Amino acid sequence: MPRYEYRCRTCDDTFELSRPMAESSDPASCPAGHGDTVKLLSAVAVGGSASSPAPAAGGGGGGCCGGGCCG
Repeated sequence: MPRYEYRCRTCDDTFELSRPMAESSDPASCPAGHGDTVKLLSAVAVGGSASSPAPAAGGGGGGCCGGGCCG
């Protein structure tokens, strides 16, 4: 289940909640019970490492434009 990070505007606490993607935009109360919270944007690292070379362009697999369906 995805984890989402929130910040309370009342006490300035940052907290995380595990919830289904369908509920990601639902209101969240902070652990202190305040309801004035905002969902934070999170950076996600996907595969590879800093020392790995970048993949070659033009591979053609998956995705709409990579698969040639974008006219």
